[in-house]
Amino acid sequence: MADSIDSKMAASTNVEKGGNLANNDSSSSDSIDLQNELINTSKIDDVLARKMALVNAAIDEIGMTPFQWKLFFLNGFGYAVDSLLIVCQSIAQPAVTQEFGNPSKYVAGVSLASQVGLLVGAAIWGFSADVIGRKLAFNTSLFICAGFVLIAGGMPNYISFCAMVAIYSAGAGGNYILDATNFLEFLPVTHSWLVTFLAVWWAVGYAITGLLAWAFMSNYSCAPDATVCTRADNMGWRYLHFTCGSLVLVLSVLRLLAIRMVQTPRWLTSQNRDDELYQILLELSEKYKRPFSLTLEKLQSQGRVLHTDKSVWSAVRLKSHFAGLFSTSRLAYSTVMIIINWLLIGTVSPLYGVFLPYYLQSRGAVTGDNSNYTTWRNYAINQVAGLVGPVLAGILVETRYFGRRGTLAVGAAITTALQFGYTQIKTPAQNVGVSAAISAASNIYYGTIYAYTPEILPSAHRATGYGICVVLNRIGGIVGVLVGSYANVQTVVPLWICAGLYGALIITSLLLPFESRGKRSI
Repeated sequence: MADSIDSKMAASTNVEKGGNLANNDSSSSDSIDLQNELINTSKIDDVLARKMALVNAAIDEIGMTPFQWKLFFLNGFGYAVDSLLIVCQSIAQPAVTQEFGNPSKYVAGVSLASQVGLLVGAAIWGFSADVIGRKLAFNTSLFICAGFVLIAGGMPNYISFCAMVAIYSAGAGGNYILDATNFLEFLPVTHSWLVTFLAVWWAVGYAITGLLAWAFMSNYSCAPDATVCTRADNMGWRYLHFTCGSLVLVLSVLRLLAIRMVQTPRWLTSQNRDDELYQILLELSEKYKRPFSLTLEKLQSQGRVLHTDKSVWSAVRLKSHFAGLFSTSRLAYSTVMIIINWLLIGTVSPLYGVFLPYYLQSRGAVTGDNSNYTTWRNYAINQVAGLVGPVLAGILVETRYFGRRGTLAVGAAITTALQFGYTQIKTPAQNVGVSAAISAASNIYYGTIYAYTPEILPSAHRATGYGICVVLNRIGGIVGVLVGSYANVQTVVPLWICAGLYGALIITSLLLPFESRGKRSI
């Protein structure tokens, strides 16, 4: 293979990289079709637009290979870990508070620590990935999570547990940013729907943790009305952390052993690293015997991407990762609208999801059954039901009458109606049935937004843009935790707030300007 790679690359003429030769050679761009690109950035950087179109066409020509299917599973592990750890701390919170007490009368410290950690992780992983690439986060983030989840299970008091939650949440904070981005940047447009379906792993993480909670929390937790709660009577949350930490460790090892991760072709294009991206695509085509007609000569003849002669840490290039998200009026509007969507779901997600054990218990009390067993059984049913959402989303996003934006609006609308309905339940069956339906419906929205966001962001600035969205999402999460802490989750008031926020998401989803179905991300 090495000989064929060398010979094919040697056949390409060495083109001087310092100038934009495309302006002098019209034939180099005659066959480049920009019509299928989701965003036309040729007025900002014509060279990058043409090179990205060539690389996108090459990825489409190679098609879906076993390499991308491996990524579906391995990047899916990151999604599963992110949801697993968010749920892990929310499940533990009532038991931890019962055992240690809460230093603050009003603030749910464990959830707040998680949101702060997730915010920091999103900022670090998201903003650095456009500078150093996607590879480092893929290889290291799960190891960080695994170590501190295991340590968290042995913590002796409330503050030390919150500290460990913040650290392992920081490790998980950038996971789905980089996993969705990494996966998308290897995918042909025919399989872009898989980025939406990738969210099924998010639901898998929820389901696994929900089932573990049913096993551990219902059997090894203090009774809800216990006035004294000792460590010996309250080992459930510790068993949960030890088990989840061990699972994450296994997944992190599998990611390293199952694949040799390389930088993504679309990111390399934005960095003007033509030789490297060309060799990655050539090796992929030869390994799986797929057609590949792009030549290095044609790629290099387009010229040089703007500012790539400067250091990746230069002020110009660092600034460009933010400015590039607002480089055209339509792209700026799209960026603002997607940030608003993330801010809203950031607020509603912890307000409902993090406090779900409290809602199930309080609604159970209203209907006459709030035992530990029933609460955690219902919680497990909720999380398993959530698996339905990403499956439906994966179907709807590729249908003509829904697409990405329509699917977002449908998921938000169904969830709004169900949230209002949850405030009126009267029986145990209604408690578990409506709450499970909410989990499924909300995952239609979540599964779609996780995939749609990287699709509408330019590759050169994708991780930065996604990082900004998730940072604002975590700020919304902190607001949601504070609202839940002060609004009394033993009442229906937070549920009315959740319904109102999901109602707002219907409107903001329909106001998004780009429909990415059938279009190539750039």
